[in-house]
Amino acid sequence: MQITFDLNGRTTTLTVAPSDLLSDVLRDGLGLTGTHIGCDTSQCGTCLVHLDGRSVKSCTLLAASVDGHAVTTIEGIARGATLHPMQQAFHDHHALQCGFCTPGMIMSAIDFAKRHPAPTEAQVRSWLEGNLCRCTGYVNIIRAVLAGAAAMQEETVA
Repeated sequence: MQITFDLNGRTTTLTVAPSDLLSDVLRDGLGLTGTHIGCDTSQCGTCLVHLDGRSVKSCTLLAASVDGHAVTTIEGIARGATLHPMQQAFHDHHALQCGFCTPGMIMSAIDFAKRHPAPTEAQVRSWLEGNLCRCTGYVNIIRAVLAGAAAMQEETVA
């Protein structure tokens, strides 16, 4: 079946099988390898992308279901050479180690910060329960999300 959707700001048309998962189409079909596959059971959050601005786990989403919608991957959030404020916050706060979970964490954090422009640490901790990091504690990740949310809010006000 043929689908057409907005992918990182560009109209994309491609043919998919009815059973194709969005994560597989992004990685294998379109070469967008920032969307990671960690568990195939929607538990870890490494496959998070935005669907019409909301974070979704692409490893359990059929590619056909994005027909007519907007999908944003980690590759689509920077503005040219300028990192998205959340990406910059993750960099500034050393909120990664191996980096495998980082794209999903960032995509989740952006959605969270849009919903909660002035979050508390407790809110960040609760939101990130759907994102697993196997190599580091969450201390720097939480600091990064708080800083990224503040930076996003500053951009909105300016």
